[in-house]
Amino acid sequence: MRISDAKFDIALANSGLTIGQAADRAGISRQRYAMILNQKRVTPQAAGKIAKGIGVDVTEIIEAED
Repeated sequence: MRISDAKFDIALANSGLTIGQAADRAGISRQRYAMILNQKRVTPQAAGKIAKGIGVDVTEIIEAED
């Protein structure tokens, strides 16, 4: 599973939150949140945390698998 940078950026902008605020809402540190975003592949759990932080469903921020 991979988080789409473009989809994430749009969802973050729509949420009106900063990365720090999103991390707080996800219950993880800002550094961990950023580290997850920078990984090429993420676990479903990690993707769920990222989505929870910005208040969207995980399907809105992941790239389609080929």
